[in-house]
Amino acid sequence: MYWSLTGFALIQFIPVDRTNKPVKKSENFVDIYRTPSDVRALLKTACYDCHSNETEYPGYAYVAPVSWSIKDHVNSGREHLNFSEWGTFNADLKKNMLENSIADIQQNRMPLAGYIAQHPGARLSAADQKLLIDYFSEIMKKQQN
Repeated sequence: MYWSLTGFALIQFIPVDRTNKPVKKSENFVDIYRTPSDVRALLKTACYDCHSNETEYPGYAYVAPVSWSIKDHVNSGREHLNFSEWGTFNADLKKNMLENSIADIQQNRMPLAGYIAQHPGARLSAADQKLLIDYFSEIMKKQQN
């Protein structure tokens, strides 16, 4: 028992970088498209912690080994889609990310169940899902023109 507690205490000293890169309005999805406030609020609540450089880490994200898992999820989320860096992506990548986002929402893969368990406000209602899907579809149509 002593060694377990000692080990748990020692792993708290393993650093986890929780630094968010600055967000440039010229690259940020919601600024580029002048996203309506209702859609912006949904994105902020359900998506931005893992898919932007605006992650807000909860208190439990500072306790190892949970902190490692959370940081891994954030890194993975940003790798697949980062709304804060939207303006740096080419047209094909943007289209692919929007298509994947629509599919993930339709199939209830996003937000992740584990995230919703800790952030109940991130649960998307059918109306929320439709709003996001319609918005992403509208952006894709505009990009094709």
